Amino acid sequence: MSKPFQKTFIGNLAIIAVICAVLYWAFFASLGFITGHGKEVTVPVLTGKSVKESIAILEQQGFEVDVDSSYMPEQKALIILSQQPAGGTTVKKGRTIFIIVNKLTPPQTPMPNLVNMSFRSAEMLLVSNRLVLGDTIFKPDIAQGAVLNQMLNGKDIAPGTMIPQGSKITLVIGDGLGNKEINVPDLSGLSYPEALAILSGSNLNYTVVFDGTISDTTTSVVYIQQPAAFNEYNEPNKISEGDNVDIRVKQNMDEQ
Repeated sequence: MSKPFQKTFIGNLAIIAVICAVLYWAFFASLGFITGHGKEVTVPVLTGKSVKESIAILEQQGFEVDVDSSYMPEQKALIILSQQPAGGTTVKKGRTIFIIVNKLTPPQTPMPNLVNMSFRSAEMLLVSNRLVLGDTIFKPDIAQGAVLNQMLNGKDIAPGTMIPQGSKITLVIGDGLGNKEINVPDLSGLSYPEALAILSGSNLNYTVVFDGTISDTTTSVVYIQQPAAFNEYNEPNKISEGDNVDIRVKQNMDEQ
């Protein structure tokens, strides 16, 4: 091989090597621009927006989206409760954004037994079961500060009943024995429903004992009460609001 040819061949190889190096560098230098790899963008603030709007924003800006759900009764349905990464954070383009959406339908939860608990303990248990404290009704009772009854929509609600999270529970709270003394109502001979209405209207508690066979409580009658309405001198006996009256009930007054 002649020297001029050898020099030309080596020179061509050098030129080819330089061209390849330049192309290699140009390819990888432009790869980030072409694919967007390495480009940083700001995560939009989504909390409080609707899920439909949020997904549209994320997809338009090139983010991946991962959706999960939870339930908060005080928030509107189908809005974003939280996001990760947080809005305003700088991340690589194409990053997956995790969003938590408030459920449309509240999940069910069992009604806890709050009766005889203190008001504060009952309130904490409601919160832990994702229930909401509604009205509080104070009633004269020796169990001051304790829950006497629990209600939903004006009706008693039994422990264990499945109800929607976020339901408002009304609590009846003992307010101690009232300072006001009233006459013991005379319940003898009254029907069972009439006696209960008078006791409740007088803010008195009661204990009931049914004697014999009771076929219909609406027609059963009170035949004994303690304390009695009158003393041995036929004077009205007194009782404090919130105190207890014991009554005995049978189907009719003619029963022995």
